[in-house]
Amino acid sequence: MKTIEKIEFHAGSRQELLPNFADDFPYIASWVELDLHIGRFVPWHWHRAVEIFYIESGAPECCTPGKKVRFPAGSGGMVNSNILHMSRALSRSEKNISLVHLLDPSLLAGEQGSRIEQKYITPLIAAPQIEIIPLFPENTSQRNILELIRQAFRIPENEFGCEIKLRRSLSEIWLMLLELCLPLPDQKGGSNKNNDKIKQMMVYVHEHYPEKFSISQLAASAFLSERECFRVFRQALHMTPVEYVRSYRLQAACQMLARGEKSVTRIGQACGLGSSSYFGKIFREYAGCTPSQYRARWQDCDN
Repeated sequence: MKTIEKIEFHAGSRQELLPNFADDFPYIASWVELDLHIGRFVPWHWHRAVEIFYIESGAPECCTPGKKVRFPAGSGGMVNSNILHMSRALSRSEKNISLVHLLDPSLLAGEQGSRIEQKYITPLIAAPQIEIIPLFPENTSQRNILELIRQAFRIPENEFGCEIKLRRSLSEIWLMLLELCLPLPDQKGGSNKNNDKIKQMMVYVHEHYPEKFSISQLAASAFLSERECFRVFRQALHMTPVEYVRSYRLQAACQMLARGEKSVTRIGQACGLGSSSYFGKIFREYAGCTPSQYRARWQDCDN
């Protein structure tokens, strides 16, 4: 099982880069400690892989454009393919630990266009309204799925036939999730369109955040008006474009401070946050401490 303390992204996007995700068996088992992530949260991102998870301890919150769900220990769920999502630690009294199965849908579907893909995989991953499926142990059928999710982590990696056993377990979990969602809601083209537009604008921010740019330029990157740009950001990320740009720049500053690569002044300039006095002011509002204090705190964690 791979321990995840941070996530990385493909260059020029916010699609998560999944290391050790092999083409011949596209699957990763991960142990995720949210408290070890900078800021104790994972920022907005997406990936083609489906995320099936179990909460070992803590009480993280997962957000998608359409839902915000708190997951206490013993609960779990599924985040659908290519869905924008973020998560953050809520509990400070205990570690926020999740066990996560990350799998490309092809692992279960087999050959592209197969009957299994058409009947059982595509109907679920192509339903834009199904962003996240929460599972709670109080419900008997959901408790059974949660137990299967947890048991699948106990298959030893070096055991003979482990890949077949794992795929069998994940297939059983998938079928139960599909049954839980039936009948599937009618698809609406608008959801897919907005999803594509917000991703285009997020990529623009990630490529240009060190520079000065206007909201009209950001909107133009997705062929939208400024008014539509504000509407899509509020609908998808529950914030304005200005708030997202500032948040992303501050996240980038946090990463640079934790790595200790540049001076505080240079980091503020490199992240498009201007003078050291302005950078210090908005950073204190964001993190509750100065940039120098933040750097010292995270460097102490590494020692």
